[in-house]
Amino acid sequence: MNIEYSPIGTIHSPFGQPTDMPIQPTGALGVQGTIEVLEAFREGLKDLDGFSHLILLYHFHHSRGFDLQPVPFLDREPRGLFATRAPKRPNSIGLSVVRLDKIEDGLLYITNVDILDGTPLLDIKPYVPAFDTPSDVRAGWFEKVASAVSDHRSDDRFQ
Repeated sequence: MNIEYSPIGTIHSPFGQPTDMPIQPTGALGVQGTIEVLEAFREGLKDLDGFSHLILLYHFHHSRGFDLQPVPFLDREPRGLFATRAPKRPNSIGLSVVRLDKIEDGLLYITNVDILDGTPLLDIKPYVPAFDTPSDVRAGWFEKVASAVSDHRSDDRFQ
């Protein structure tokens, strides 16, 4: 089976290189960016301005190959790929929750951006707390290290 996606837009951020950038949106608090939605998809932005946060699905366009047991940024031991958020994946799809500040002429102004400049955007979904915030959550090995995310930056291990 061959699956093919086409970008609906481009994400712009202050991060020109995949090194020394935040590794999650919580480590990018206050970092601003924009999303340029292609003209053909702008009609789909109707009613989006009523949401404070968005889920962005995008293509890790600088990522090549993958390792099924990478050493994640926040750890020193190999973990199963699907128990991490490592960008080198069999399907290089990224996910970030960002704050939507405003929409003007097909341009979305967003905050808490941890995404490389020029990243192809695959989809936008509204963040809905009633749907997206379960109450009975466990975070596996992340529970011991998640508080370090604000101070941690990417390196070249996933290029």
